[in-house]
Amino acid sequence: MTTNASASFSSNEMGILNALPHPVFVLGPTNGFLFVNSDAEQFFSASSASLTKRDLGHFIPHDSPIFGLIDQVREHDSRISEYRVDVSSPRLGGERLVDVYVSSLGEKPGHVVVMVQLRSIADKMDRQLTHRSAARTVTGLAAMLAHEIRNPLSGIKGAAQLLESSANDDDRVLTRLIQEESDRIVKLVDRMEVFSDQRPIERSAVNIHSVLEHVKTLAKSGFARGIRIQETYDPSLPPVYANRDQLIQVFINLLKNASEAVAGREGGEIKLSTAFRPGVRLSVPGTKSRVTLPLEFIVEDNGVGVPDDIREHIFDPFVTTKPSGTGLGLALVAKIVGDHGGVIECESHTGHTSFRILMPAWIDSNITDSSSNRTTGRRTR
Repeated sequence: MTTNASASFSSNEMGILNALPHPVFVLGPTNGFLFVNSDAEQFFSASSASLTKRDLGHFIPHDSPIFGLIDQVREHDSRISEYRVDVSSPRLGGERLVDVYVSSLGEKPGHVVVMVQLRSIADKMDRQLTHRSAARTVTGLAAMLAHEIRNPLSGIKGAAQLLESSANDDDRVLTRLIQEESDRIVKLVDRMEVFSDQRPIERSAVNIHSVLEHVKTLAKSGFARGIRIQETYDPSLPPVYANRDQLIQVFINLLKNASEAVAGREGGEIKLSTAFRPGVRLSVPGTKSRVTLPLEFIVEDNGVGVPDDIREHIFDPFVTTKPSGTGLGLALVAKIVGDHGGVIECESHTGHTSFRILMPAWIDSNITDSSSNRTTGRRTR
């Protein structure tokens, strides 16, 4: 990397800054970029050559709290850290919360070095724990409902059928209503009963692109007929360690929601993408082992977006925006992903919603790990 600040840093110093797993950049007295590391280029979606011709205000609105932190550091020649700073900007892709660390460069008055830590992964872990807790709650509720409600409902429906045979026309309408409502509740209980299934998952090496192609075919012949589905796949991905049937269920739910979000909208589109994202690791409860989740699968749409008031609870049971929805589809998706040891996250604003899933890869114990030699080819359609 070469910038107009290279002369200000030794090769060792630049090497250290580039090795940090967070965006780091140096600003001059007027907030112009003097140095950016590799992660900062990704954060701003711009090359170092382009960034060093701009200032921070070109990418982040001037009313963002980050400018107040930078001014405070300059004024007191100090260092400061702040958590959950809003640097949201159309140029950065919408809503963005970060942790910010700012320090002055004592030998260079007015110069500051800024390190940004993305909140997405930390928040993702926190919300995933909430999703799993909610799934455990609905698991107990499902078991109770299956035992305590199904039998009385059968009795109610049977009694309504007997009354119907001797009822007049007006009363027969009511007996049929009782039967229909009983059937509706039984169907709801049946859907919830899947949450109480605690059997071990039968997992194997699954080709995620085969799964997505299968789901796409089902969607295009049914609920997504007439909707454009774009694919951006990394063909070099290793297999995912998962249950194929359950993965199909996950992506059918996600594509169905995306299809409903873009239905009737001009230019409505769904995007499917896969990628290799090393670096995300989760602790396994009850053990000292840690699971790597390098496989990323994303379902995006350009629909109306998820309402603000339910965005944080979208994977909770019974949370839905559909008038006739039960709110169990995404709860089941979260349960399946969680049972696989994975993570699912929803990011949404008007005109864009994405569901990002991180999953473990299949590791063949008979083959030496050769991830460092894997290719990075990409297929786009």
